[in-house]
Amino acid sequence: MTIVLKIGGARAVDPAGALADVAELTGGGEQVVVVHGGSTAVDETLEQLGEEPTYVETPDGVVGRFTDEATMEAFTMAMSKVNTDLVALFRDAGVDAVGLSGVDGGLLTGPRKSAVRVVEDGKKKIKRGDHSGKLERVNADLLETLLAAGHTPIAGPPMLADDGVPVNTDADRAAAAMAGALDGSTLVLLTDVEGVYADPDDPSTLIEHVETPAELDDLEAAAEGFMGKKVMAAKQALDGGADAVVIADANADDPILAALDGGGTRIEASALAEAAADGGVDDDGGEAA
Repeated sequence: MTIVLKIGGARAVDPAGALADVAELTGGGEQVVVVHGGSTAVDETLEQLGEEPTYVETPDGVVGRFTDEATMEAFTMAMSKVNTDLVALFRDAGVDAVGLSGVDGGLLTGPRKSAVRVVEDGKKKIKRGDHSGKLERVNADLLETLLAAGHTPIAGPPMLADDGVPVNTDADRAAAAMAGALDGSTLVLLTDVEGVYADPDDPSTLIEHVETPAELDDLEAAAEGFMGKKVMAAKQALDGGADAVVIADANADDPILAALDGGGTRIEASALAEAAADGGVDDDGGEAA
């Protein structure tokens, strides 16, 4: 089994707990790919450059960063530092870490976007900008070569657009694409909460398992703001071929081991496939997903 681990870039996410877990997993022969975000570092770099971070909401309710030219400059600077710092931390923990951006070796590639659909003041609009991309391809051979040699790739955006220019891409979706490209993988999305809550304001309503298309619909409906991106990433990973996805708390004790041992919100591809094969329907009477 290959574990693709996404460490969030929010200020509230502490990567320290993941270090020991990755060291234990790789020391025991497991293959791990670490994917990182860097939202806080990018925001801080923008502020140092005298720029304001811009976040937008899509018509589906997903919140994400809007990347213009100034933001792309800050993004590249910040993500490079985050990657280098993480590689140093993992190596100090005994992990044979190798740092990569999505540009290196054409790890993450796809077309450049010219605009994004957003909601502003309750109205749907088109916001122009060509500094982000649609991730369509993963150089799985590069990852598999590094893993086979005993290395642990530490990877993050930017990606490489088809015209040869680095552009932004969402780190959760990048992790999902890598998990989908690696056979038999489990994607672990670490964030600053225990998982997806049925009531976003009530941690006691943690959704622990998703086993049917209807439950997946419920999960999507419950995910708000930045959590919406993680559920989208989970679906992408499963559609791409990952065996399972777990959304879990980065700040828990032994966060990765706990997530793999039943913690967080777990979505099993096999369960969804079985439900679909049985002709299950969702709450709206549609075909099983």
